[in-house]
Amino acid sequence: MGHEIETLAKFAAETRWADVPVPVQKQTKLVLLDTIGVILAGSVRPEVIAVRERMAPTAGTGATVYARGWPTHDPRTAALLNGIAGRAIELCEGLRLASGQPAIQILPGMLAVGEHAKTSGKELLAAFAAGYDVAARIGMAFTPRPLAHQNGQAMLLAAAAAGARMRGLDAAGVSRAMRISAVLMMTPSYMNTGAGATALNIAGGMSGFAGALAPDLALAGIEAQPDAIEEALGKLVGDGFKTDTLLDDLGTRWEITRNYFRLHACCNPIHPALDALTAALAQLKPRAEDIERIDFATYRFASVMRGPNPPNFFASKYSLPHAAAVMVVRGRAQHSDIDDSALTDPAITALRARVSVVEDPAMSAQVPRLKPARVTLTLKDGRSLTHSCESHAGDFHQPYAEAVLRSKFRELAGHVLSVPRVAQVEQAIDACEQWTSVGEFAALLRAV
Repeated sequence: MGHEIETLAKFAAETRWADVPVPVQKQTKLVLLDTIGVILAGSVRPEVIAVRERMAPTAGTGATVYARGWPTHDPRTAALLNGIAGRAIELCEGLRLASGQPAIQILPGMLAVGEHAKTSGKELLAAFAAGYDVAARIGMAFTPRPLAHQNGQAMLLAAAAAGARMRGLDAAGVSRAMRISAVLMMTPSYMNTGAGATALNIAGGMSGFAGALAPDLALAGIEAQPDAIEEALGKLVGDGFKTDTLLDDLGTRWEITRNYFRLHACCNPIHPALDALTAALAQLKPRAEDIERIDFATYRFASVMRGPNPPNFFASKYSLPHAAAVMVVRGRAQHSDIDDSALTDPAITALRARVSVVEDPAMSAQVPRLKPARVTLTLKDGRSLTHSCESHAGDFHQPYAEAVLRSKFRELAGHVLSVPRVAQVEQAIDACEQWTSVGEFAALLRAV
């Protein structure tokens, strides 16, 4: 087994909350808050409700599903359901310098395992900060295959590491759980997005499932091949895995501080284009019917999200023409704006047909250091305006104010909780290092 993976496993197993610098602690709790809000809002999506109802007859006990009624399941199923919910609305945070959404793939398993094992809040936070580092470092060292989506791939290994830490496994046990989980990695395609295939969210949920399952497999004595991770990422699931920088600044450069948060409720690569459009709209202040054309140029990965007629709610999250039209007509592109009704809104439908998206190779060459976009907004009266941005708001170069992210949490959590209860839950998360058990938070949710 590789020295680098063993070192990461040791870091995941042995990092203590007191080892985490105060600014990183603050960021870790903010990511926790954001992710729980996203899970709660995603829990009310029709397909998520339907999956929960299908699984209800065989429900076990041990961990809470974060949804109305607060049902319980065995930890693996609870993690799966919470992970699917968190992926359903395309608002989870993610890695800025690589493809991946660590929190929504790591936390569901941690929360479920922590509730069942009565793990403390400090242990949850330490495991989360360290597990996030594992996710980001493996994600940056890993070359996915061209069509592969990162749901259930590199992030799944980190979920297993964090889950094993929550169960109290030592460095060798965390390593074994990670290597066992190499055989559990998913092979989802990005083509799911444009097709509106919500099966993609199951792959994300399976990371949480693996985070709860792999520790039990390791404790049961299941053995794993020594180079399972290197082989899987380098030759099987992936197209390459370079470990030469995997450990750079480990313990001093905390990857959770190099993430992005979302306000636009759509796929992150199109956020720079929407930020550029926001600035252009603020200057020209047009009505939708005043607009002749909206022309975007952006980097390659974002430019493929150009389909003007998304077939359903999920696909609409991956259509820049649709998101842009929503922004013009409704003033924003947040969760309450890019909803099911937007798909049939006549003003939105008419405008998205006048949106074009092309790749600018010069912009593609700047990725991942920058993720640029440019928009030219042309009005029917002959006026036009071009606006560019180098990267989207919400990443570590231009972070959102904490108050903005807290407002997002309150809006999302409000889909399940009353306003007073939202405040109570927010306060509990702010003080989560004081939990004697993750079960205290689950009990609070059940009480509301």
